[in-house]
Amino acid sequence: MTHDAARSPRILAVSWGRMEVEGLPPGKDLKLYPGGGREWDWTETGTGHSPGIQPADVEELLARGATVVVLSRGMRLRLEVDPRTLTLLRERGVEVRVAETTEAVRVYNELAGTTAVGGLFHSTC
Repeated sequence: MTHDAARSPRILAVSWGRMEVEGLPPGKDLKLYPGGGREWDWTETGTGHSPGIQPADVEELLARGATVVVLSRGMRLRLEVDPRTLTLLRERGVEVRVAETTEAVRVYNELAGTTAVGGLFHSTC
C-alpha cells in the first residue's frame, strides 16, 4: 500500500502490539518508506529477536528511496540488529538511527516531514 510519494507517512499512534500510520491499516510490525508502507513480516527474511534485523529487511526501504533509516528494537529492546545490517547501511552512505520503539517513532516522525526516511518498527517486546 502506498500514498503520497513525496514523503514518508507519519506514525499517528503506537502502543503494545499496535501501530497506526496515516494512509495504512493498523498493524503490529510495520515497514515504512517514502510514499507508503506495509506490514513487516519477519518470516520473509528469517528475522528473529536474535540475530535481529537482517540486511534483507532494509533493502526494500533503500529501494523505495530512504536516505535515513530508523530501526526500532521493540518496547523492551529485545529485537537485536544484525551487525551486517549496520555495515550494509554504512557502505551505502545511509544514516541509521537505532532506538527503543517509542523513541524510534519520535525520531522517525521528526524526520518524516523533511527527509526521505524509512523505518522498521516492532511494537511489542
